[in-house]
Amino acid sequence: MAVYTAVPAEALADFLADYDCGTLISAKGIAEGVSNSNFLVETTGSDGLGHRYILTLYEHRTDPEDLPFFIDLLDHLGAKGLPVPRFIPDSVGHHVKTLCGRPACLIEFLTGVSVTEPTAGQAFAAGRAMAELHRAAADFVGARHNDLGIDGWQPLAASCDGDLDSIAPGLEARVTDELAHLTAAWPDRLARSVIHADLFPDNVLMLGERVTGLIDFYFSCTDIRAYDLAVIHGAWCFDGDGATYHADRGEALVAGYQSLLPLSAEERAAFSTLCRGAAIRFLLTRAYDWINTPADAMVTRKDPLAYLRRLDFYAAASADSLLGASVEARP
Repeated sequence: MAVYTAVPAEALADFLADYDCGTLISAKGIAEGVSNSNFLVETTGSDGLGHRYILTLYEHRTDPEDLPFFIDLLDHLGAKGLPVPRFIPDSVGHHVKTLCGRPACLIEFLTGVSVTEPTAGQAFAAGRAMAELHRAAADFVGARHNDLGIDGWQPLAASCDGDLDSIAPGLEARVTDELAHLTAAWPDRLARSVIHADLFPDNVLMLGERVTGLIDFYFSCTDIRAYDLAVIHGAWCFDGDGATYHADRGEALVAGYQSLLPLSAEERAAFSTLCRGAAIRFLLTRAYDWINTPADAMVTRKDPLAYLRRLDFYAAASADSLLGASVEARP
């Protein structure tokens, strides 16, 4: 989440008039994230009480043609009992509208807080929530290509226009070598499903060690299921700068996932490679944003080198050291 497009109060009030949500009280931009413009909106509510919503304006990284996939996915997951924010239709049933020249949606607000330093218990809960998501999505009929999957990393590196070394000397060569390794080693025959693909701590709402919300599904796609576990592993098990790995979080996260979905022997064997892939994906998207984010955007740029440190860690780690032995692998 972030704010790239400013929304005048008058325009927002006119937008909300098409919904059964009362009148505008306040709107505040949300600076976290990097993809779309997001606002926390409070209204009187049709019942006269205060109500909160998330307003999202879709920017360059979200294709408006993908929005029906996200809407249907969240309806499907919500119907299965997962705590996900559904898209709210206006008074004539439209989910997607236009605001300030951007596609825009009003979305349910979920309670809970995002943790910055997860405990092992919270990591266990997040891993289990991911497994619940994968199980609930197993019969979802929609599909979406992962534009930031392995076939997108080389073009993404090229889009940095040779500026990677401006972030750190030698980064260009390091990325080139890693992409060559991953292209040769990528395990493309593992179990696939719809995955979240971005389940960082700021996309999981919690109360204590209970997950109350899974949010920001705009990178969700059809890809290797264990790759999703690799993404969350890199996001939850390191300090923010990527310099310190917390083995207790890693063991708890994997145990939480495997409490519902034990990994196969093939998934376990490939896990360190999948983690390297997840690390290069976020290194490259952060590098692109570091180079290209407009100076006046209300968005916090994220350090690409935090994922270079994760990449170096995973390159030296074995799958067994990352996964532990909490659950026997499926045959």
